[in-house]
Amino acid sequence: MWMTDSLWFEVAVVNIIFAVGNILFGHFEVHTSKIKRIGKYIITLFLILSISIYFGRTYSMIVLGTMLLAPLYIHLIYLPGKGINGWTAEPKDKYYELRGWNKKK
Repeated sequence: MWMTDSLWFEVAVVNIIFAVGNILFGHFEVHTSKIKRIGKYIITLFLILSISIYFGRTYSMIVLGTMLLAPLYIHLIYLPGKGINGWTAEPKDKYYELRGWNKKK
């Protein structure tokens, strides 16, 4: 039988979220540095594990779920409000301008 009473459960949940996020939404981060992307993962993992250690798994999963609301808001409301498709980031010119990226990179 599987045991879920260790911190490895939280590590697995965070890893699954980041893996799926990078597969489905990685094209939104093409010009973001690798250090920033790795840093975001490490900070998120540290935060979730810390909350789980000090306050329990329930609170860490609530925080993780709450953190998922920001990307949902950005992709479903904010980007379409700026005239950018929240799934494909098209038109690329508008999206790159919004992010402050050089489109010729």
